[in-house]
Parts: sequence; C-alpha cells; structure tokens
Amino acid sequence: MSKLPDRVRKDGFARLRPEEAQDALGLPASWLAEWARSWNRLETDGFMADGGRYRRRRLANFTALPGLPGHRRGLHRPHFQAEVHNKLNGGLDRWFAPVEDDVACHAATQGLLTLGREVADALRPGARFFVEMHQFRVEAAPGTPGLPTPEGVHHDGVDCVLIAMIARANLRGGETVVTDAERQELARFTLEGLLDLAVMDDRRVMHGVSPVEPEDPSRPSCRDVLVLTWKAC
Repeated sequence: MSKLPDRVRKDGFARLRPEEAQDALGLPASWLAEWARSWNRLETDGFMADGGRYRRRRLANFTALPGLPGHRRGLHRPHFQAEVHNKLNGGLDRWFAPVEDDVACHAATQGLLTLGREVADALRPGARFFVEMHQFRVEAAPGTPGLPTPEGVHHDGVDCVLIAMIARANLRGGETVVTDAERQELARFTLEGLLDLAVMDDRRVMHGVSPVEPEDPSRPSCRDVLVLTWKAC
C-alpha cells in the first residue's frame, strides 16, 4: 500500500477497490462483518438545517503526533465546520453521539486510520494532526431521497479525507464525483462493496455524492460509510 500516498500526491485522489483494502487490513471476514454491524446502532442527526431526518451518525476524534505511530483518542467534543465549507450546516457546534469504544478500538478502524495516516503524512510531512471519525448512515424512502452530501460538492476544510463504503442496501444513486478546486470534474464512480475506498487531498480536490433513493419502494434502504479526516494543527 506504499503506492497509495504517491497516487494521491500525483492526482489529488485515489480509489482502492474492496479487495485491495481488505488485503491491506488482513482481517477475517467475520471481524469486518461484526464491525460493520455497529452502523445499525447510529443515532439520528438532529442538526440538519434542511429539516431532514434521513441521516444517522456517530463521531470520535483522535490526535496523531509526528514521528509516533498510532492515534490517541481525545475527549468527546462537537464537530464544527465553517460556513465556507458547509453552507447548509456550518457555523455551529454539532454534538453527535460518540463512536462506541469497541468500534473505535476495532482492528478495522485502526487499520484504516493507519492507511490514511500514510497519506496525511506524505501530504503534510512532520505535521501534528487532529483526526475525526464519522460513522454515517443515510436512509431513503419513496418520494424522500437521502442526501449523502446535502451541502453539494465541497471541501471538508482538512488535509486528507478517507471515505470507506460499509454497505449499500436497496439503493439507486450515491455516485461520488471528484472535482478540482474550479469544479472541473476529475472522476465519477460509485462506491459499492465493503471497504471500497476513496482517499483525497482535500486542499486540492472537492467531492460530493448524488442523492439516493430506494430501488424497491417496499423495502428499507440505506447507505453506510465511514469518513476519516486529518487536519494539521
């Protein structure tokens, strides 16, 4: 996986297919399945300025120190984005339920933190990073699409972003688009299988995801993802 930082530095982003990411983590399928089930325990996001109740999430934060491996979990705190990065929900402290301890410590979480740290260190050598972990579930119902990125194509206001697909259930849509800073499209793809990954240099590129809707209106639908971000501090 040492080529991943080079790919991101060259193009501003990279995609890892599920088999690549799963090989990199080297975890039994049963461990990944147990970890993925934690997305069933997320809590409703009550901060959607559009009034939507279609998103569930949990939040954790970590610190990564230069020259030291690993990430140290911090005290629970709110998530904040400036309005310039999130016109819909930015400008206020948003308190979300914390990521469960067993999930934050799970080998899958730790493996993905290590993977993304390699890229963050390559983009900002010698930096100390504030790291956030977001578990997201976006739900959709007939006539009420779910919006994975209701703010549209955007920067997150960090240095490195890792987005990992966990599960798609009974969905249409959810296409990821990556653009340059002038919104010229660079790539378009749909993250599908468990650990289908996109890693981005957030200072160089922007990203967004199209709305999702149920494929079969009679059944529940959802899109589960993990988002990890590194910001030099």
